[in-house]
Amino acid sequence: MLKLRLSRGGTKKRPVYKVVVADSRFARDGRFIEKVGFFNPLLPKEKKERIGLEAERIKYWLGQGAQPTTRVARILGENELMPMPANGNNPQKAIPKKDRKKEGSDDAKKEDVAKADAAPADGAKKEEAPKVEAKKEEAPTAEAKKEEAPKAEAKKEEAPKAEAKKEESSKEEKK
Repeated sequence: MLKLRLSRGGTKKRPVYKVVVADSRFARDGRFIEKVGFFNPLLPKEKKERIGLEAERIKYWLGQGAQPTTRVARILGENELMPMPANGNNPQKAIPKKDRKKEGSDDAKKEDVAKADAAPADGAKKEEAPKVEAKKEEAPTAEAKKEEAPKAEAKKEEAPKAEAKKEESSKEEKK
């Protein structure tokens, strides 16, 4: 599979990247088919020298089926060579790792359930739907148990009345 990706160059702690078309099986900085641009992350975003792209060649390779990596897709989106990719949503990113682990046990379960409900595959929707319905069916049974509990309390209330009747009947028998 062809990929549009970044190939690292430059020196230690001073990276400069080439935007290249390469087979996905080749090494990151290894053999590539064609260089189609460059990216210098050390320059400010306002400078034109930060990114240089050959638009025609990139469009050609995209037409041939080359898939950009997430970073290259963002760069291409900023330069209007393809639609902007959807931003990833990581609400945990701003929370320190120490706190993530503490909260993660409870929140992770809730998020997993939410993610499973939000974006399952078409085949998974059919399989997961009965599970959700089964949970809904279980909930009324729990409510039914709660309804039975007041009946039990009512029986307890009737018990003193029955005891009072027994006492009255024993008093009448004594007379």
